[in-house]
Amino acid sequence: MNHNEITRVSCSDAAAALIRELRTLHGDLMFHQSGGCCDGSAPMCYVSGEFRVGRQDVYLGLIENCPFYMAADQFGHWRHTHLTIDVVEGRGQGFSLEAPAGKRFLTRSRVFTDEEDKILADIGDPPRGDTHHPEAVRAAA
Repeated sequence: MNHNEITRVSCSDAAAALIRELRTLHGDLMFHQSGGCCDGSAPMCYVSGEFRVGRQDVYLGLIENCPFYMAADQFGHWRHTHLTIDVVEGRGQGFSLEAPAGKRFLTRSRVFTDEEDKILADIGDPPRGDTHHPEAVRAAA
């Protein structure tokens, strides 16, 4: 296994289908998971650029070509896990784009294997802020 085979975030087939539907309705999207309580710790889907990514937010990767960020304090708790964004029936109390459809995104996780964890430690922490991701920077301008 090499570092190109390891991702920090992915999504289920159901979440991927919903993301594609939301993209058709709203255009480019982004995700952010904060460290708040209740729904604040759920992954939130926004039109790209409608959520201002902070300098300490951690960029975990792309899901369905949408950047996924996590608040730094949350990343501190989840750094040793792979996150899978899924979707379930039910309505959250946030501003996430899927809420009107009666669905909500949620995060499932699994702990990285020792081998994955070592490779990720060798690579170092993921980047912070939005300056590394051209689509996010362009959308926020």
